[in-house]
Amino acid sequence: MDRGTWAHTLKAKVRKFNGEFFRSRAALPLGREEIGELRRAADHDWNEVDPSIFGTLLEQALDPADRKKLGAHYTPRAYVERLVIATIIEPLREDWRNVQATAETFRSNGDLKRAAAEVQAFHDQLCRTRVLDPACGTGNFLYVSLELIKRLEGEVLEALLDLGGQEALRGLGSHSVDPHQFLGLEINPRAAAIAELVLWIGYLQWHFRTKGAPPDEPILRAFKNIKVKNAVLDWDGAPLPKIVDGKEIYPNPRRPEWPPAEFIVGNPPFIGKGAFMREALGERLTEALWRANPRINESADLVMFWWDRAAELLTVKGTVLRRFGFVTTNSISQVFNRRVVERHLTAKKPISLVFAIPDHPWTKATEDAASVRIAMTVGEKDVRQGALARVEREGDLTSDHPIIEMTIELGRINPDLTIGADLTSASKLTANFGLSSNGMLLAGRGFVLSRSEAEHLGVGSRLEVESVVRPYINGRELYYGWSGRHIIDLFGITLDDARSRFPNVYQHLATTVKVERASVAAKTTVRDAHDYAARWWLFAKPRAAFRDALVDLDRYVGTTETAKHRIFQFVDSRFIHDHMVIGIATADACHLGVLSSRIHLIWTLAQGGTLEDRPRYTKSQCFDPFPFPDANPIQKQTIRVIAEELDAHRKRVLAEHPHLTLTGLYNVLERVKAGAVPQAQPSSPGSSRRSTSSVRDRKKSVDGRDEPGHDGGRSSTVHDEQSNVLTSDEQRIFDDGLVLILKELHDRLDVAVAAAYGWPADISDEDILARLVALNKRRAEEEQRGLVRWLRPDYQVPRFAKTLDKQAAAEDGAQVAATFSLGEKRHKPAFPASPVEQTATVFAALSAAPGAIDAKALAGQFKYTKTSEKRIADALASLARLGYVSTTDGVSFALRRAA
Repeated sequence: MDRGTWAHTLKAKVRKFNGEFFRSRAALPLGREEIGELRRAADHDWNEVDPSIFGTLLEQALDPADRKKLGAHYTPRAYVERLVIATIIEPLREDWRNVQATAETFRSNGDLKRAAAEVQAFHDQLCRTRVLDPACGTGNFLYVSLELIKRLEGEVLEALLDLGGQEALRGLGSHSVDPHQFLGLEINPRAAAIAELVLWIGYLQWHFRTKGAPPDEPILRAFKNIKVKNAVLDWDGAPLPKIVDGKEIYPNPRRPEWPPAEFIVGNPPFIGKGAFMREALGERLTEALWRANPRINESADLVMFWWDRAAELLTVKGTVLRRFGFVTTNSISQVFNRRVVERHLTAKKPISLVFAIPDHPWTKATEDAASVRIAMTVGEKDVRQGALARVEREGDLTSDHPIIEMTIELGRINPDLTIGADLTSASKLTANFGLSSNGMLLAGRGFVLSRSEAEHLGVGSRLEVESVVRPYINGRELYYGWSGRHIIDLFGITLDDARSRFPNVYQHLATTVKVERASVAAKTTVRDAHDYAARWWLFAKPRAAFRDALVDLDRYVGTTETAKHRIFQFVDSRFIHDHMVIGIATADACHLGVLSSRIHLIWTLAQGGTLEDRPRYTKSQCFDPFPFPDANPIQKQTIRVIAEELDAHRKRVLAEHPHLTLTGLYNVLERVKAGAVPQAQPSSPGSSRRSTSSVRDRKKSVDGRDEPGHDGGRSSTVHDEQSNVLTSDEQRIFDDGLVLILKELHDRLDVAVAAAYGWPADISDEDILARLVALNKRRAEEEQRGLVRWLRPDYQVPRFAKTLDKQAAAEDGAQVAATFSLGEKRHKPAFPASPVEQTATVFAALSAAPGAIDAKALAGQFKYTKTSEKRIADALASLARLGYVSTTDGVSFALRRAA
């Protein structure tokens, strides 16, 4: 069989199989009973065997310890098909739909040759399409992918036959979809060998069913498309670790390369986070895995290493990858795994989930699989809508065809595998323009002065110096209290003036910042570094526009960019804040109240990103598009009174009790909101409190983190799990910080702000987001028409409005109509030149239309050409004839929706 020569025992010439399967001809040492079992197995007809059974056979043959180490759970056929269709077949069928409609247009115009050429080109595309399973096991996903693509290929060849008869198929020969296009990475050599065999069995079965005969010799070919390889870790000397003093060492751990493919699909190992990985993989292998994948947090499941790599490959330059889909445990929607997903969904080059099932049953065919619940996710680059499937009813999971009934919801799928408001559609509002900014970017540590250094330069004794040496506050100090630091700010002062008027200040900067910036510039060709070195006495980013916004204010609103708790407070305008603080140029307590409300908090959590476990307040996403309520004067005054009291209350208790911090106050507030009960007798500040605090401080110093809320987050989590009673430390904060009053103020503020929006006080988080997105859209449309609801009209209108048309004024003149435009004019795209791209564009435009639309209206969405409207009309007619769109009059067309 390996060589295709004469077999004396059979007295016949055997077909040549080739490949790797018959290269080794060693006889196995089988006993009589084993030979009998083999003989009985050979008596069966294996022509129609389902190759997917090999996965189950191998799983049951594995030692339980090996199965646990590998995380091996082989996916039932029905589940495999569900994911393969969503990942691979749906986009290929979309391509085929566009090709069909294009070919139909040519056929209807009598051009059969061009019609056949389009179909032939798509067949060529199918024969080039590669599928990768980077944890392929025994190849179930690859086999099902092969079978489903071969089904599609059959339709394509039938269409080609219809267009050109046998002549159109002449010359295809062995040019077809075959196993070489289906690539696998697998760490288990036995599984990898079975995977290659499974692919060939599936291919040969298909060939016999459609051709009635075996393929040309050699029947099997050694494509070497299944590699025995660790898909998420490589190291010097792999696959064996280096042994030093009896210990495994993985030198230079790194991520291995994956072979290029148009689609990635599979079921990576089911091994949980942290301790579970250490138990299953070993301490040193787990540590090497984390070192090779530093972006994956140690609390993420092993499967996320595959998910993260595939998501990254979607957006790298020159990628051929179109979609990826994975089966994971349903913990992918939990916080530590979700962060991996969120990072890619919110990146500058984002991906989207186009299909997801958050909670799906697993088979109960094996004992240890009974408790597993899975999720399925399919990713595609760019911002797209998706289909979220929810399981409504589960049938017998022990059968080969378990009954799973699901409902489908369409929309933007969030990182937690839910569908809510599409916050990505929210646009920046002119009303908020020019009021928010990050603080100063220094590019020089010498600008910042300790209290004693500031006094040495004249703060407290020389009034003129205090005009350029000002109080300085960073994000941590907003929450923990000002440390007394100052900053040298020579904005608006020339170098000669600085030297003559403030010689001590000049010399300090010349010996610190000037030297530091010159050193940096000498090591780089980056233009900014050299510009900063030339202007060494000034901040790298002095925020001139924001300074202008603060001129007439004695206070402004500030919040730390990254923090566990989102807290807004008034900051004295004498203070200069650093770049990790977001400043909002308003002194109006009504604005502070709205920003401090639950409504804005829900918005910021959904819109902003995260840094580890701390949400980020990104001004371009959280403030600029946020629609403030159109409140009446009484509603505004109600919010002002509560917000002023809230700000004063927090400042007062922090001033009276130095041990208090805003982080501590809000940690305890969260505990109280969650139902924690204060102690019956307030504890005195004794040794137990100091001991707990010192332990927490040591934790903070060990990991080097001093960002607001980081240390507090750990302790509150432990308390939530262990007790529903405040600890002695928390009780002290509760008492001294008057946390119950803090809670009442926030509760009153939430009610008042909801009333200003005209919404119920108990509105759900989902409704808040949906209504804010809708309100943002309405405000944006109003601004297009000229109505801008400026937050600070006295400041914004003279600077930013081109023309003014006063239509209305509230008691503070907040509503001023103005014609204003930020950004560039929107240009219509050109209509594609390629016939298939034209069809795809027409279908996409039709999908986005709210109802039936005609060719002229569709053509109006693109740059005008004489032929585009006719080509659009032809494409619509072809799509209608093929049943993809519907029409009642032959003029207007609508997408045919599934029931």
